[in-house]
Amino acid sequence: MSQSDNSYSAGQIKILEGLEAVRKRPGMYIGTQDESGLHKMVYEVVDNSVDEAMAGHCSEITISILPNNIIEVRDNGRGIPTAIHPDKNISTIEVVMTILHAGGKFENDAYKVSGGLHGVGVSVVNALSEWLEVEVYQQGKVHYQKYAKGVPQGPVSVRGDSQDRGTLVRFKPDSSIFTTTEFQFDVLTTRFRELAFLNKGLKLIVKDNRKPEPETHEFLFDGGIVSFVEYLNENKHPLHKTIHFERNKDDVVAEIAIQYSDTYSENIFCFTNNINNNLGGTHLEGFRAALTRTLNDYLKKEQQLSKKQPSGLSGDDLKEGLTAVISVKIPQPQFNSQTKEKLVNAEIKGIMQTLTGEGLSLFFEENPSVTKKILEKCILAAKAREAARKARDLTRRKTVLEGGGLPGKLADCSEKDPAASELYIVEGDSAGGSAKQGRDRNYQAILPLKGKILNVEKSRLDKILGNEEIRTLVSALGTGIGEDEFNVDKIRYHKIFIMTDADIDGSHIRTLLLTFFFRYMKSVIEKGYLYVAQPPLYLIRHGKNSTYLYSDKEKEEYLKTIGSEKAVIQRYKGLGEMNPEQLWETTMDPERRVVLKVKLDDYVEAEDTFNILMGDEVVPRRRFIEVNAAKVANLDL
Repeated sequence: MSQSDNSYSAGQIKILEGLEAVRKRPGMYIGTQDESGLHKMVYEVVDNSVDEAMAGHCSEITISILPNNIIEVRDNGRGIPTAIHPDKNISTIEVVMTILHAGGKFENDAYKVSGGLHGVGVSVVNALSEWLEVEVYQQGKVHYQKYAKGVPQGPVSVRGDSQDRGTLVRFKPDSSIFTTTEFQFDVLTTRFRELAFLNKGLKLIVKDNRKPEPETHEFLFDGGIVSFVEYLNENKHPLHKTIHFERNKDDVVAEIAIQYSDTYSENIFCFTNNINNNLGGTHLEGFRAALTRTLNDYLKKEQQLSKKQPSGLSGDDLKEGLTAVISVKIPQPQFNSQTKEKLVNAEIKGIMQTLTGEGLSLFFEENPSVTKKILEKCILAAKAREAARKARDLTRRKTVLEGGGLPGKLADCSEKDPAASELYIVEGDSAGGSAKQGRDRNYQAILPLKGKILNVEKSRLDKILGNEEIRTLVSALGTGIGEDEFNVDKIRYHKIFIMTDADIDGSHIRTLLLTFFFRYMKSVIEKGYLYVAQPPLYLIRHGKNSTYLYSDKEKEEYLKTIGSEKAVIQRYKGLGEMNPEQLWETTMDPERRVVLKVKLDDYVEAEDTFNILMGDEVVPRRRFIEVNAAKVANLDL
């Protein structure tokens, strides 16, 4: 080894002072630097206000998106302490806003429970903002300080008198940190609606002041998580009134609301100190174990029902039609990461199992008719699950006998790396033929589907597996299907395009496919693998020029630009009308194609929309159509 190779010295060790570490490695603190991380900036600030509410000192929070994507959060809590901090000899406001791991959440007498355990939230927001202002209304005065990229632009000052109380934080995210600084009103609305459900009596007002006519939503739910469950099941047929109980043990408070409906999907929302844990965690594990044990205990007592399911019920049998909200409040939560997607406190599983078991046992004892309805539902689900297993086994045997594991109608690509492979799900053999000829066979696979797949919103898994087109799709994707088999890591393509005709039938097929992915392959959407292809509506030829246009608005604007020139307008009704070259250059060429990425920004809203459009209830569907009909520009698009 040469002398130059051994030049590792103390001078090469960089010490990141204060918030400099946050700006150097923002992903460690905010999760991501895309739209998700951007919105988490707002959540971190609002969580501090909600902590005040949980401590009993705040009743109203207003979140506003101002022009230029500036965020303002205002609460009527106690306000950040303004006195000089004894250790730092500066205003406590500046300590909270500029020093990591500084906050009242480390002292149990300040906040017994808190979402922002790590104390990095608001200081991280400050570090990742182009500028941030804080105003504290306390003791008749308005205390103010401004920061630029986390650096104070002067000491805390008093800038006026006020009899209000609380804290106002206003900030502009740094565009050099985030890939986008455009806030999505619907995304924020989703989060703060959840917070209002979880904190009964707390009013949350969300405003979008970027528009000429500002949009405002107010959320206040006196029923708490019971109202949440009722909201989730609003367009379903519940089997019983919501089961609700709140219990505590060892400083852990658990509140649970559950309700079964006649649907086939499961909806469970888990929260720790108001933080949505979308990956669940130990509180969910404890809940599931208690639900399984308690229902099996009652199944043994019901001799007639026990004969129908002598082997008992598994956890999977209890999921069908279950809607539940699980909210725990604990003093020292531990999460899998700063994004707090999963609760990992080991002791919580046992505590939750005990508290859930006690609450359910008491309810089932006092409401035997409800218990029997739930057991009957679960027994039917168990039989359907066994039928689905047999259907899968039959499909596998058939595949082995036929040789090869891929469906015959799939025109696969030569690329074997899923990250570099694309699958086009195409409507019909005609469009499938054009797509097969027009594609780049190195990395683009084509799967033509015949007709409309089964509406999975109205069917159990055993019936779904009886649908040939769904079996073909599952086989092509390679993931398997069902709770005990589906594995998104086995998927064969990381880009999946739904490509259907631009007419009513095409829209229906697209909706059926989206429903299937949402209900049975949700993680395909969550990982960003699913897209909707956007074939052009028009080809306009004038002179030697040919132009593809994707909407009536584009067509009208384009016709204005060419003035009085004679134009030949071709309206595409189906993909089959396009030759392979046209299909490639408009819809399949990565350099030119127009696609929509399918995202789950608002899970609750998506759940409700699929249930309305594809479920059994006619009245909500008619109401939805009446409300949205005026927004439709092209009925056959």
